[in-house]
Amino acid sequence: MLFNLNLDYSKRVFGLDVLRAIAIIDVVLIHGRIVLANIETGFPWIRLIPGVTLFFVLSGFLIGSILVRIFEKDKVSFPVIFNFLKRRWFRTLPNYYLILFLNIIFVYFGIIKEDFTQFNASFFYFSQNLFQPFHGFFWESWSITIEEWFYLSFPLCFALIYFVSFSKRVKWVFLAAIIIYLSFPLILRIHEINNSSLWAGNKIRGTVIYCLDAIAYGIFGAFIKMYYKSIWQKYKMLFFVMGMVIILFILYKDKSSWGNFEKIYSPLLLNIGILLLLPISDSIKTSNIYLVRIVTHISVISYSMYLVNLAIVAEVIRDNFMPAGFFQSVVMYIIYWTIVIILSTVIYKYYEKPLMDLRDKKLRLNRKQSN
Repeated sequence: MLFNLNLDYSKRVFGLDVLRAIAIIDVVLIHGRIVLANIETGFPWIRLIPGVTLFFVLSGFLIGSILVRIFEKDKVSFPVIFNFLKRRWFRTLPNYYLILFLNIIFVYFGIIKEDFTQFNASFFYFSQNLFQPFHGFFWESWSITIEEWFYLSFPLCFALIYFVSFSKRVKWVFLAAIIIYLSFPLILRIHEINNSSLWAGNKIRGTVIYCLDAIAYGIFGAFIKMYYKSIWQKYKMLFFVMGMVIILFILYKDKSSWGNFEKIYSPLLLNIGILLLLPISDSIKTSNIYLVRIVTHISVISYSMYLVNLAIVAEVIRDNFMPAGFFQSVVMYIIYWTIVIILSTVIYKYYEKPLMDLRDKKLRLNRKQSN
């Protein structure tokens, strides 16, 4: 069956799957407004945690957990870092390039009405928004570039600090790298606080150098879990309550009186709020029951959903099959979600997963040969 992904539920952390599912549902809901544009329903009527921000913090936590284990277990070296990067690239690059080529084809042949002049070679090496924002072509890739640059630069920053510092304790070197990544983008944003043209239209949010700290909050969570596990476990419920209070405050508080610094404080507090949700989420394991299987399925295909939902589905509907009335819009919106889930499942099952299996097979073979 198409929806049978043969998942091993015993190896999954359901709480983290819930966060990932919430993140992608928010993204698809927001982009789906394109389909509902003619009826202006205000759907989904409630304010959700911004999906991309949630993805950033969660991604940092998962990657940080891997990096901490690697650096504590193996000698810190560039071959070790390169092996980590190869694993990440096998996970992220095939889907990215597949959807990039589909965007090129769709725009070139007029299937979707985007600005093809915005496309250039920078999309192939993730520099389309390294220092400045972009728009008009494959815009949803802005967050992928932020993650890719973080995956590349953070381990290299760690290695640099490790090799030049007197202390060779992974714990303190890791913390130093985290502090750099938490501080530098924040300082840049504060420096630009009065630059209205840069803040307008999510330009700051869509530029790599201003956004790396969101992922670093997740890395900090992995650091606390590794080195202060008793605190991580003992206060998880307190952290959860604090996190929810912060998140609800940011989502619903009228912050107009904050002035320009609302642009600084809101993302900062939101990242901290999401970070505080991680301990309890990380403690919720899974079982093979129906609801869990649905949430886990959405979580597993979330990367494909993120890449296909906007240009490949929503914009195709907008530019070729845009509904006119209320009933047609509702029907098309249901079709939109159905296509996103089915297409993402197909991509995961027959393209993404086989490539990851190939990656794991090669790694096992390399370990045997090295032994």
